[in-house]
Amino acid sequence: MPTSRPPHDLPGRVSRVVVTPVAFRDPPLLNVVGVHQPYVLRAVVQVHADEGLVGLGETYADQAHLDRLEAVAAALPGADVFDLNGLRRVVVEALGASTGGAGASFGGMLEVSSAVDTVAAPFEVALLDLQGKALGRPVSDLLGGAVRERVPYSAYLFYKWAGHPGHGEDDWGEGRTPEQLVAQARRMVTEYGFTAVKLKGGVHEPRHEIETVEALAAEFPGHALRIDPNGAWTVGTSIEVAGRLADVLEYLEDPTPGIEGMALVAERTELPLATNMCVIAFEHLRPAVAADAVQVVLSDHHLWGGLRRSALLGGICETFGLGLSMHSNSHLGISLAAMTHLAAATPNLTYACDTHDPWKTEDVVRPGVLEFRDGSVAVPTGPGLGIELDEDALAALHEQYVTCGQRGREDTAYMRSIVPGFTPNTARW
Repeated sequence: MPTSRPPHDLPGRVSRVVVTPVAFRDPPLLNVVGVHQPYVLRAVVQVHADEGLVGLGETYADQAHLDRLEAVAAALPGADVFDLNGLRRVVVEALGASTGGAGASFGGMLEVSSAVDTVAAPFEVALLDLQGKALGRPVSDLLGGAVRERVPYSAYLFYKWAGHPGHGEDDWGEGRTPEQLVAQARRMVTEYGFTAVKLKGGVHEPRHEIETVEALAAEFPGHALRIDPNGAWTVGTSIEVAGRLADVLEYLEDPTPGIEGMALVAERTELPLATNMCVIAFEHLRPAVAADAVQVVLSDHHLWGGLRRSALLGGICETFGLGLSMHSNSHLGISLAAMTHLAAATPNLTYACDTHDPWKTEDVVRPGVLEFRDGSVAVPTGPGLGIELDEDALAALHEQYVTCGQRGREDTAYMRSIVPGFTPNTARW
């Protein structure tokens, strides 16, 4: 029997890979380890196939990560566009040969013991984008099919300075008091239609942040509310806050550090605990489940190894009765598209996903596809990710990367340049 062959117009092999670091402007958003710098660094991955199609991916862009991306980019040409298992082998071999394949750190809060998943993720997204373009089907179809036409997202509130020192006040202005955070939320809800609201905590003492949450609850009584102090509280304080806000919050995210600490809090509250800090890799799932430390896992395809491994995470969460939401770091439209396809094709991802999108004023994706309405984004129906790269915008943001002077995310160092002696607030209160 003759061997079957794909249609001649399907892409066969990767011809070349281009990794482009970019920088886009970011407000001075405060968190447990400091404050956001004036620019966010991201890397845009373009995987070219031998038939002329191009797949897109997006990821972090600190220098160590860029070095790893470039090692894989050099090794990937010649790979089968449809061989996603082979992609992982390429990543493992490339990291082992040229960068040691050691762990990785992102933003001073996320630590992984192996860089393989974070490096593989943007290439996998780009190959899925290529496959979808070749087949004329959206990426959500390649993940099993969309179970929802729109994906809900959450407003993401931050305490913030009025502007970066020396740059003047930004469009959002100051965000320090409960009243100012309510105004910030009101603007996001009005402009985007969000029905869920998340507050980034860990900046002020718990009493101040409780008052902010209670002010939000009074202003938005029908909205799902969350707070994420990024482990700023002790176990005792976390239990106290959970009791105070039990009837207000949808879930409490990472109130205290570590699986052991979260488990101690979970023993003393019925309020679901969520995490994107103590469970960010498959190796963390078993001890977290055994300790009943968390009830909601915030997935992130950038950390978990791409879209298919994030779908695997969804299945594991379903097996053990864990809820599933989605974490967001500062991102561009390529990531928003990938997040939307993944959420659409994950039946048990029923919480609104996080997004930093309202804080963003620049992008590399042409407008018109990823529009927010009633707090949600319609799942793109075009082939692949369903988005188009704006080459001029990519070039401009790359030039901004070249000239901005940043080469990593350094929230603590930037804060100390303005507030000497600042110490991260982890388990401070």
